[in-house]
Amino acid sequence: MNQSDLLFLVIFLILLSTLTVWVVQFFRSRRRGGGGGDGRAGWWEGPWDDDDRKH
Repeated sequence: MNQSDLLFLVIFLILLSTLTVWVVQFFRSRRRGGGGGDGRAGWWEGPWDDDDRKH
């Protein structure tokens, strides 16, 4: 295994772990937001959405 193979392996592992984290967060936010709210789901909401909520 030379240096370019090792570099490819490291980059591949970083991309794979990033993709795994993104998919897990996506499905967790879909499951949490699917319970009959107004259709907006979790992690991309900002503080600007607080004014639209019914308290």
